[in-house]
Amino acid sequence: MKLAVYICRRFIPVFLGALVFFVFALELVDLLMNLWKYIVNQAPVFSVAHVLMLYAPKSLSYAVPLAVLFAASYTLSGFYANNELIAVFASGISLFRFTLPLLLLSLLLSFGEFFFEDTVVVPTYAKKQELQKTLLKQTSTKNNDRIVVLSEGGACVYKAEFYEDSTQRLYSLYVVLRSPEKKLEAIIFAESALWDHLSGHWVLSNSMLYVPSDTELLRAVETDKKYEERLVEPPETFRNNTISVEEVNTSQAREYIHHLMRTGLPYAEALSLYYKKYSFPFVLFIVVFLSIGLSGKTRKNVLLMSFALSIGAAVLFYVTQMVTMLFAKFGYISPFAGAWTPVILFVIISIILLRFART
Repeated sequence: MKLAVYICRRFIPVFLGALVFFVFALELVDLLMNLWKYIVNQAPVFSVAHVLMLYAPKSLSYAVPLAVLFAASYTLSGFYANNELIAVFASGISLFRFTLPLLLLSLLLSFGEFFFEDTVVVPTYAKKQELQKTLLKQTSTKNNDRIVVLSEGGACVYKAEFYEDSTQRLYSLYVVLRSPEKKLEAIIFAESALWDHLSGHWVLSNSMLYVPSDTELLRAVETDKKYEERLVEPPETFRNNTISVEEVNTSQAREYIHHLMRTGLPYAEALSLYYKKYSFPFVLFIVVFLSIGLSGKTRKNVLLMSFALSIGAAVLFYVTQMVTMLFAKFGYISPFAGAWTPVILFVIISIILLRFART
């Protein structure tokens, strides 16, 4: 118990100091990247300060893994450099048992990181983005063009040239209607379609209905109301509402992925990013595990070597994760594997490093 308290007392001050440093660095980078834009748009100083304040939770989320890695690596390297671990090992305590409090602390921080990201970082970062766009006079629109949407499990296919969100109207609309057996029932063309909130379906304007015929491939007839009443896909589906799964919480991400699946749009990248929300917090556990295996490699320049090992290990993990996420995006591996492979791989590497660590 005394050893656990001792190692935590050595670790926590370094961790907090590194955390403040990395958060400050990230805030400074964000400010400098947009400083000229703020000046050009004459953004008020207090509004810019508000943007930085809203960005603080996101910076904290980015900084925690680096701070944990640096603090663990520096603390353990200091133990080796000062020969403090000789007494520990001589008393029969293994390196794993000695560093177990750090592993448990990092595991606790991993769960905390997940909930902090989902409940605090996501809403504050969304407000930061919105305020920043206002200050920089950047506008966005929900209008959309060249839309293809699958509905009713593929039994109804919409194709529109343009969707105007202010009027909730589709232009140059084609609708292919199929039976449950996927046989063609009809094709509808309309110059425009207006969403009717009362009836809950699209009202067609200047429309034409084409149905299969025994004598010809398709026969033009007057539009039948029973087909029009099937056009119940809501306007939200046609909006330009592409979002980044990384910038929403888990429940919103699930809804967005279900929307992509339902409308037949590619969803592999979004699903891999959704799984990443659960896997990424465990990077805190991994970096401590890595630092335990990497510590003691040198007795000189402990601060410099700890910093170098921290940055090197973090870069290697992020590069590996970037590669696996790209593989998942293009379908070479599953979205689940894209998110969790780096975690599993680096846990194995950490175990190997711990096995051959100097004790």
